[in-house]
Amino acid sequence: MEVEVKLRLPNAESHRHVTTLLAPFHVITHRQHNFFFDGANSQLLSRRAVLRLRFYNDDERCVVSLKAKAVLVNGVSRVEEDEEDIDPNVGRGCVAEPGKLGTVENNRVLERVKEEFGVVDKVNGFLGLGGFRNVRSVYEWKGLKLEVDETEFDFGTLYEIECESSDPEEAKRDIEEFLKDNEIAYSYSTLSKFAIFRSGKLPSQ
Repeated sequence: MEVEVKLRLPNAESHRHVTTLLAPFHVITHRQHNFFFDGANSQLLSRRAVLRLRFYNDDERCVVSLKAKAVLVNGVSRVEEDEEDIDPNVGRGCVAEPGKLGTVENNRVLERVKEEFGVVDKVNGFLGLGGFRNVRSVYEWKGLKLEVDETEFDFGTLYEIECESSDPEEAKRDIEEFLKDNEIAYSYSTLSKFAIFRSGKLPSQ
C-alpha cells in the first residue's frame, strides 16, 4: 500500500516559490513520461485499476506499475501498487503497439495483470489510453522526501507536492506549516493525476 500526502499548488508562481525555498535540499530531478493501459475489454478500469509505463529521462529507465483501488481523502492518497523495472526498449515497443504487453516474459507485474484481471490475449489484449509528461524535483527536507511536480497535460499544467510517508498526517502538518509560514497558497488534492488526465480538464481550485 502506497500512502502519500498530495497538496496542490495553484500556479507556476507558487511552484517556483516552493522550489526556490527548497533548493538547498534538492537531490535530483526526474523528467517522466507516463503512458497508461487497460485491457481491451476494460478489465482493469472496471475494477478501479490501471497499468502504467513510466519512462525516466527519456529512455534512461522504464518502470511498469499496477495501481488499484485508489482513495484520496483530505490530501492523503492510499493506493495498492506493484511495480517492476522493464527494459526501456521493450517499453517503447509496447507504447507503439500495446498488444506487445501480452508477450513480455518474466515480468511479475504483467503476469499479475494476466492472471488477476484476465488480460490473456497476446495480440489484442491491451489498449493504450495515452499519457502525459511530468517534471519531478525531489528534495530531502526535515526527514521527509518531498516530490514537487509540474505535470503537463494537453489541456493545462498541474502543480503538486507529494510525500510518501508511514505517518501521513504528521508529514502533512509539517508541509502545511512550511507553506503557511511562507505564505504559499495550496489546497488538498482531490483527484489523482490519472483521474485528471481521464477527465480532460484541470480540477477547479
